[in-house]
Amino acid sequence: MSTRSFGQPVKRNEDRKLLTGQALFVDDVELPGMLHVAFLRSQVAHARIVGIDVSKALQRPGVIAAWTAADLGAYWRHGPLLVPPPPIPGTIFHERTQVPLAKDKVRHVGEPLVMVVAESRYIAEDALDDIDVELEALDAVVDLERALEASSARVHDDLDSNVSAHVHQSKGNYVAAAAKAHCILKRRFLYEHGISSPIETRGVVANWDARASQMTIWDTTQAPVFVRNGLAAMLGLNERNVRVVAPFVGGGFGPKIMMFYPEEVLLPWASMRLNRPLKWIEDRLEHFFATTHERGQIHDAEIAIAADGRILGVKDMFLHDGGAYDPYGLTVPINSQCTLLGPYVIANYDSTFTQVFTNLPIVTPYRGAGRQHGVFVIERLLDLAAHELGIDRAEIRRINLIPPEAFPYNNEIIYQDFAPLSYDSGNYEPVLDMALEAIGYAGFKAAQAEARAQGRYIGLGLACYVEGTGIGPYEGAKVQVQSNGKVSIATGIGTQGQGHFTVFAQIAAEQLGVAVTDIDVVTGDTDQFYWGAGTFASRGAVVAGNAVNEAAKVVRQKALKLAGELFECSEDDLVLENGKVSITGVPGQFITLGDLAGRANPMRGAVKPGTEPGLEATQYFGPPSGATANGVHAMIVEMDPRTFDLKILKYVVVHDCGTVINPMILAGQIHGGVAQGIGNAFFEKLAWDDQGQLLNASLADYLLPTSLDVPRMELSHTVTPSPLNPMGIKGAGEAGAIPVGPLFAQAIEDALDLPSRGIELLEIPLSPSRLYELTRKGERS
Repeated sequence: MSTRSFGQPVKRNEDRKLLTGQALFVDDVELPGMLHVAFLRSQVAHARIVGIDVSKALQRPGVIAAWTAADLGAYWRHGPLLVPPPPIPGTIFHERTQVPLAKDKVRHVGEPLVMVVAESRYIAEDALDDIDVELEALDAVVDLERALEASSARVHDDLDSNVSAHVHQSKGNYVAAAAKAHCILKRRFLYEHGISSPIETRGVVANWDARASQMTIWDTTQAPVFVRNGLAAMLGLNERNVRVVAPFVGGGFGPKIMMFYPEEVLLPWASMRLNRPLKWIEDRLEHFFATTHERGQIHDAEIAIAADGRILGVKDMFLHDGGAYDPYGLTVPINSQCTLLGPYVIANYDSTFTQVFTNLPIVTPYRGAGRQHGVFVIERLLDLAAHELGIDRAEIRRINLIPPEAFPYNNEIIYQDFAPLSYDSGNYEPVLDMALEAIGYAGFKAAQAEARAQGRYIGLGLACYVEGTGIGPYEGAKVQVQSNGKVSIATGIGTQGQGHFTVFAQIAAEQLGVAVTDIDVVTGDTDQFYWGAGTFASRGAVVAGNAVNEAAKVVRQKALKLAGELFECSEDDLVLENGKVSITGVPGQFITLGDLAGRANPMRGAVKPGTEPGLEATQYFGPPSGATANGVHAMIVEMDPRTFDLKILKYVVVHDCGTVINPMILAGQIHGGVAQGIGNAFFEKLAWDDQGQLLNASLADYLLPTSLDVPRMELSHTVTPSPLNPMGIKGAGEAGAIPVGPLFAQAIEDALDLPSRGIELLEIPLSPSRLYELTRKGERS
């Protein structure tokens, strides 16, 4: 029986543990003598700290400690700049990173002021009410445009404005291109804040063993190696004396990348002070304030179009809300700036963004990480151009697609990996054609007319995108055959539901000829694998997957070499299959991989010079640049013109992520992304007042899509392998979420025939209440 599984819908190795409740999550960690932590957080967005008195809290029975910034001494410091800005000439960037506990000033609601340690979380929470805090309230900076006015309050007093960063990138000559245009369309586009809302909120358990000088941390992080290295430096410990374990994580989506949240920094320090284990689990209310947010942006964009619909140029100026601090540099707005170019030939492009400090929580990457905004702008501009010129919306996209012979295609501007944005490969037109056929585009107008005659309002949306994936710097993997014939894989990358335990096993199984179920995978444990970057930017399969593949190749060659010596034959005459090595044409003469592993680790005799004991290998892979996936989403919706209730009747995704490892897991990634995209486009919006108070900080008021709102999807794939890695893989983790905003806007406009009524949908989200406001306002104007 063949053991081949690559490219097959193999069931997930990890699901048995998950479904039987045997998977370890951070909150499952229980240690003798464990204490519990709660944080007193600022209830105002902007204020000077006049005084904090914790004496009453310390008198409460069961309270062990209560620390303010003043108690941290030299340990109090600003966190690191996690991602420096790309080397773009003329860039202005003001680094202002967060601190463990606020000192002198608070800059957003939810910023921690005091850490309380108690015998239980209940006691710690009660003790928060005992703490006296005196604050001098300041005007809050919430509105992006007002934040840049000279009279605005300063989020950071040492700066002369609230500008966090200013970046300009261009190629070609937009002014000259616009002078030749048949028409120029200018619009303002708005994209609102949101949160990641994972099933599992953040959590940290820290345990200091003074006798062993060993710090062990369980953390819901997407980057355990970075956390290990950073905390070892801060705590004055050898990196080998700090172990960070990222166990099963119930959803990451990006905000759990951000290393050195205050809680991650403080719990290990406190554990060393008290010599006892500590646990903190974020509650759902805290998640609205204590975990980083996704982004709010305002775009003033224009497109210069020829009479035949060709794009002559695009100009975009936008503001990006970075929140109170900017530890993640410019990753999100750079993604917006670059992704706007999409799959289209845009020879002339001029883009400027200003990242703004506000008194709102920090913004870091969240599934899509700014790509949604760029896609929204270019796709909406193309919709407007199609309407203006009377060109079919699919056709205007088709005539602007980058042709297959143009790859690799250099967009010239700098991307987040500090290199010119280059599309490594692609063939976009077949993807568009497959989506049009699957959605029934050719016959839709007739179906729409028939539905309208029945009093039903249906509309179709279509959106294209390119997704930068698989960025460096690198990942590594160790593959080892054990004496029982089982194979183990260890990698430093974390996992939050992407199916790593299965796809990495499939990759190794392809090389080693063993069953996927005979491969054990360990991720996110710094004691098991020492180096790595983390899980983000759709890079797990691309970077770590290729590292697994390279390590498994070396193990394969070692196994064949040993077997060749044993059988006294050429390695070319050997077959590695079903967990054993046999001679071609002589299947009865074989040796199992387990026996070979035993022979590779002899208990007697000498190991030959130039050889290594054990049937194992460690390899690393770092791509020269990111691989670019692409796709087209199409959707048919039905709208109620009175209530603006929306039903998705059909949803189609055609996607090219290069070589497919496991189509079932890939489908799950796409489904999850679309679900979050639907939330982003139609449901989710954080509502702030002018003093930075969140008005809907509960899941009763902040709406998420449910299983009733997420449709069944028709998925298809094309394959253009990436030339940037041996396996030809491109990422897929964010593809489902990226184009959903413009898809909704276009489909709703089509269903309600809004363009003919002079109404344009230029913002996200488009909730029923907001649609009501926009349509009524449009009808009055």
